[in-house]
Amino acid sequence: MNQESFDWKKLLLLALPVLFCLGLWFFDDISDIGFEYTVPIFALVPQLETSKLYLYIHLFTVLPILFLSFDRRVHFHTYWKQLFPAILFVAILFIIWDIIFTQMGIWDFNHDYHLAAKLLGLPIEEWLFFVTVPFACIFIYECLNYYVAKDLLAPLDTIISIGTATVLLSFGFYHLEKLYTSTTFILTGSFVLFHYLNFENTYRSRFYLAYLVSWIPFIIVDGVLTGGITEQPIVLYHPEEFMGFRIGSVPFEDSIYSLLMLMSIVTIFECLKQRNNSNDIPSRKTNPKHKISTISL
Repeated sequence: MNQESFDWKKLLLLALPVLFCLGLWFFDDISDIGFEYTVPIFALVPQLETSKLYLYIHLFTVLPILFLSFDRRVHFHTYWKQLFPAILFVAILFIIWDIIFTQMGIWDFNHDYHLAAKLLGLPIEEWLFFVTVPFACIFIYECLNYYVAKDLLAPLDTIISIGTATVLLSFGFYHLEKLYTSTTFILTGSFVLFHYLNFENTYRSRFYLAYLVSWIPFIIVDGVLTGGITEQPIVLYHPEEFMGFRIGSVPFEDSIYSLLMLMSIVTIFECLKQRNNSNDIPSRKTNPKHKISTISL
């Protein structure tokens, strides 16, 4: 949509949920019953019982993408100038969230599976998480943009966006006593609704498709983080602060947390590409069979 028609009052759809969640954090009383160490296990892999495991996850996630980034068709490396500012901006917000929740005792990290170095209470590997995982997921997004000519979910944009926002906000307010659930669901539902009301669907439904496809590597990577193949999880959760529903070993809230993080990054990423295009910087290299439109703010 054009900048002149942008309704800045709709920013309240983001500001009010953030303030509301901050209020929940301030007034919530976290019990001291401890973290949940027992989770469903797919199969134990003894070779992964090491303090380098979290580091290995990053290498497994990012090295193949670094190699494939120079593919002569997708040319993912040519988008790094726009991608990394988007990743880093969102990472700052999520790291602040991460630090606060760690200090509050809503989640923590098992020292048996990460290096000793910490910064502001978070393992160094946790800081890397907000770079390597989005980097890999946006690669999936760009590959689908290149190879899938048709925007398959475009006819369902309204149903997906409004339906997702409604369900997430409903669950978030229903579980106000569970801070991980309420915070994640309310913020994500609000952002999806904000996006639908303020941005034309030039990439949103394509993002939805990429998000669905990313569930496959997400379940693998997050499954390791949450203890699916080790004796204990890397990431520990307070049992009273999330719903307790897991996909294998992965708390369902993790998938919604990922939705919020990735959709935020893609939004900024596409805005930066549109700005570069308007300055006559070479645009996205698309499959000759189709072109992807970009948003116009």
